[in-house]
Amino acid sequence: MIGAPDHDITPREFAFESLNMQVGVRLQLMTHRRVKPVTHFSTLIGYLKDEYIILKIPMENGVPIGLTEGERVTIRVFSGVNVCSFACTVERVFARPLFYVHLSFPTSIQGNSLRGAMRVKTDIPARVRSTAQPDAIPIDCKLMNISVSGARVDSPVQLPRSEELISMQFTLAMPGLGQEAQVDTLAMIRNVNIEKSPDGQGEIHAYGVQFVELDPVHYTLLQNLTYEALLADRMKIV
Repeated sequence: MIGAPDHDITPREFAFESLNMQVGVRLQLMTHRRVKPVTHFSTLIGYLKDEYIILKIPMENGVPIGLTEGERVTIRVFSGVNVCSFACTVERVFARPLFYVHLSFPTSIQGNSLRGAMRVKTDIPARVRSTAQPDAIPIDCKLMNISVSGARVDSPVQLPRSEELISMQFTLAMPGLGQEAQVDTLAMIRNVNIEKSPDGQGEIHAYGVQFVELDPVHYTLLQNLTYEALLADRMKIV
């Protein structure tokens, strides 16, 4: 977990079905009116294969962005461990009160496969509990990076030596809702390192953990977190 994942940066062709585009998935819409493309986040409402796809019109400062019929846009989507993009044409704009847009169905989809689960730099408070002693006092920790498969957990004290399976609780933001989801999952300790604390006055116990039977909803939230970091701020990718 603490080592870097293996990435395949060679672009290749993808079939639309392989994107697993579920209603509500977060994606990126890029306009090309300027020298540098302008990016916005949107969500998928639905699609009719080989006909069109339907997206929410992205909002900017609470106002829907302007889209023109016939305009070319690029869509980027993260599905599993694939990051894909395709060109579309704006076919019809539905303004207030619906704020959605019909785009042409993609004819060519290019993307990269990321063979490892990408990890994102984070600073998420977490609580770790013993699974052997459920009544034990939880330990306050920090998730320093996270992926759909696991995380790096920094603890000011050593976790129970005799245990490989721990219980973890933390929260994840729910995109577009302004709410948080409480994650309560089991995790397997895979490795541990001892490092100097940032102030140099003590030690940090850094654990690489693998999630066990993560809830599908929370898996999707972690996918979105990774996807948005990949597209919006690559410096967050570990």
